[in-house]
Amino acid sequence: MRAPGYGEGQPRLDDDRLPVVLLVLDGLGDRPVPELGGATPSEAADTPHLDALAARGCSGWHVPFGWGAAPASELAHWAMFGFAPVPFPGRAVLEAAGAGLEVPGATAVTHAALRTSGAGDDGRVWITGRVAPDDGDDASALLTALDPVCARHGARLLPLGGRGESLLVLDGHRSGAVTDSDPFFEDRHPWLRVRACEPGGDVLTLPDPTGADPAGPDPAATADALTSLLLEARAVLRAHPVNAARTARGRPALDVLTTKWSGSREVLPTFAEQVGTPGAAVTSTRLYRGIASVLGMAQRHVAPVEDLAADIRARLAVADELIAGGAGFVHVHTKATDEAGHTKDPYAKRDVLAALDRGLGGLDALAGRAVVAVTGDHATPSTGGVLHTGDPTPLVVAGPTVRADPVTAFGEAHAASGWYGTLRAAELLPLLLGHANRPAFLGHRPTPRRSIGLPDAPEPMPGEP
Repeated sequence: MRAPGYGEGQPRLDDDRLPVVLLVLDGLGDRPVPELGGATPSEAADTPHLDALAARGCSGWHVPFGWGAAPASELAHWAMFGFAPVPFPGRAVLEAAGAGLEVPGATAVTHAALRTSGAGDDGRVWITGRVAPDDGDDASALLTALDPVCARHGARLLPLGGRGESLLVLDGHRSGAVTDSDPFFEDRHPWLRVRACEPGGDVLTLPDPTGADPAGPDPAATADALTSLLLEARAVLRAHPVNAARTARGRPALDVLTTKWSGSREVLPTFAEQVGTPGAAVTSTRLYRGIASVLGMAQRHVAPVEDLAADIRARLAVADELIAGGAGFVHVHTKATDEAGHTKDPYAKRDVLAALDRGLGGLDALAGRAVVAVTGDHATPSTGGVLHTGDPTPLVVAGPTVRADPVTAFGEAHAASGWYGTLRAAELLPLLLGHANRPAFLGHRPTPRRSIGLPDAPEPMPGEP
């Protein structure tokens, strides 16, 4: 305790701000599974370390955008990082930034990928597959063959380094507020026509460069240009010798170019400007490298390894190093839970959670010097015909300032009785910053942009000469 200042009655406050570590188990949420006795995989898994964290801390349900909304990971993370009020640039921008590409500003871009197709009885084109791991040479040759097509439409293809993937840059078009041609749900929808998005038609708003139209200037022109380009690309791909040779070898032709995640890179606040404290990320995939890049977060990429306990243990060790380097917030991510959910094998997801838990023995010590939160970004049910859903995902928070509630185990059913109740993604960071002794003091104006938490480094008045 420090003595009051001159003429003051309150003691000077100690600086006891804590770092925040957010561990996201991608796709953690699930539904009750009959094969698991009516439990979810996280309820059925052997997770003594997560159970201990729940007993030490406080729990609740994380429902990122409310009941029933099934978010993609990038939208959930955008809101979890405090950027829900900020126009979302489109995942294509994030993927390209994560691949190390220089994404042009104020220009429509989209993620483009080669796909296989089949014609339906109604004449519509149905997507039947994607570039296989050993199709690299064919895919590269076909993408190169599309360069003249793109040039005729004032566009460019920039390789992303994946399997037949590129960033398609539509020079001369600013608005990326257009729909996907990739059906995503390939057994339900055919190859889709690109159309302009209606204003307010997304969960998070698209860029608004004019300040007037949330869809940006003339998205219809972007949609028309992209549609013409994709139709010409299909004609070139169908006639290309590479695809003729593939057919002769019994391989499906890579004869469609699909697009998705369109947007444009506009000026964004940094994580430190938006949140108030420097942020960092221990990244696992290109997407999260991209998010960290566009938000100006320090990052360390840790390539996933098969030993999940060792993998998550290494990620938490890197988080400690980033905290020591000055980060006030560190995001740690694993894709393993989501990948297990997409197998539609609930036992696999249960076992992945148990394996990850074996690497979480350091959480208790970490929660002694930081605010630690564990949750998912969405639900990926391990049964049924859905990908992501709006089902709740468990949330547990522990740290020196967190009061323990009666919950003593990790999982959806246990977390339902936690004191936090149900939180949306946009509410998560304010909660964690409050526990970290970093809450924004409403009514105080230290920075032009109202940050979510107390800013670490507002601009000082110039010193005396």
